[in-house]
Amino acid sequence: MLLVDDHPLVLEGIKSHLSAQADLEVVGIAVTGQEAIAKARQLQPDVILMDISMPQMNGMEALHILRRRVPKAKVLVLTMHDNREYIRQMVRLGARGYVLKDTSPAELVRAIKLVHSGEVFFSPSASRVLLDEVTHPEKGQGHGRPGSSLSDREREVLVLIAEGHSNKAIASRLGIGVRTIETHRERIMRKLGIHSVAGLTKYAIANELTSL
Repeated sequence: MLLVDDHPLVLEGIKSHLSAQADLEVVGIAVTGQEAIAKARQLQPDVILMDISMPQMNGMEALHILRRRVPKAKVLVLTMHDNREYIRQMVRLGARGYVLKDTSPAELVRAIKLVHSGEVFFSPSASRVLLDEVTHPEKGQGHGRPGSSLSDREREVLVLIAEGHSNKAIASRLGIGVRTIETHRERIMRKLGIHSVAGLTKYAIANELTSL
C-alpha cells in the first residue's frame, strides 16, 4: 500500500497503525501528488490511500493521472472534505472508496481490505451523496461531465480563469462587465468548494476542461 498525505504526522500515525496489521504492508509514502505518481509507478502498490488537499498537485489531478499510469492500483480517498462535488468528482475519476479522516482506525482498516479485495467502501456522508444521485437522477442531469454543477457561462469563466486570464480580460472577451465576472468566480468557488485561483486551475486541468 502507498500512503499519500501532505501532513507528516498524519502519515506516520496511519503508517504505524497499518504496519501493525499482519495482512497489510505499507510499501511507501508520498507527500505530494507528483511524488505519489512517481512512487506508484515505481512500487506498483495494490492500494493507494490518498488525501485530496495537497500542494502542487491535488488529489483529483493525481487520481486522474494515476488511473492512466497505474491502472491496476485501487485508490481509496482519505480526506477531511465531505463536499458533495469532491465526492462526485473522485468517484467519477475512479476512486474505489471515500473515507473521512474522523473515521475510526478499525473502520479504515476495513475500508482498505474491502477495496483491496475488489469491493468499494464509502463513508456514510459519501454514500448519501451517491444514493441521492441514483434515487433523484433529475438532480444530477449533466453530472456525468466535469463541472456539471456549474452553468454553461460558469464553466466558460472557469476555463478562462484556469488559462490565466484576468477578470478584466475575461470580461472583455465575453462582452460582459468585470463585476459580473467576479460574481461568476464567487459562485464557481462556492459550488466547487475551492477557494483559490490555483485550486480552480488544478480542478480544470484534472477534469480536462482545459488543455494546459
